[in-house]
Amino acid sequence: MSKHDTHFFNNFSIVIVGLIAVAIAIFALARSVAARTQVPETYSDPKYVESVGERTKPFVRVAVAGKDNSALKIEAPAAAMTIALAVPKDGAALYDAVCKTCHATGLVGSPKFGDHAAWAPRIAKGKPALYDHALQGYAGTSGVMPPKGGRTDLSDDLIKQGVDFLVSKAQ
Repeated sequence: MSKHDTHFFNNFSIVIVGLIAVAIAIFALARSVAARTQVPETYSDPKYVESVGERTKPFVRVAVAGKDNSALKIEAPAAAMTIALAVPKDGAALYDAVCKTCHATGLVGSPKFGDHAAWAPRIAKGKPALYDHALQGYAGTSGVMPPKGGRTDLSDDLIKQGVDFLVSKAQ
């Protein structure tokens, strides 16, 4: 090794040792500050203990034959309760809220909004057929329509208004 290589190696070693010493000093300082600022009572607080228990409980509970398994009763969480969706006021609002999902893009073979060629054979069958397909659902050769567009909570009259709106834009 040359004199320059030895000199570089010695300087590099000193820098590395210095950086390690600084890192250890910062770690020791952080531990010292944390020891004085963290409150041990926090870890014994019943709400804290309960929240930790809730987050770390097992995902699966197993029923054992011959044992009391009443504690395994399935309980619906509060967030899983029924959520009421907004009810549109008329056919245009229904299209924006529900129908647009499929009819704006042609999803699952649905006729696109305002596409005269795609709607013409359907309109030719008459509004009662369109109402029936929208209310009861339809699975044809060219597409699928779920009952009430998947919003079975909506009234039949509102669905008919939605059909009328789509037909009026396709004629």
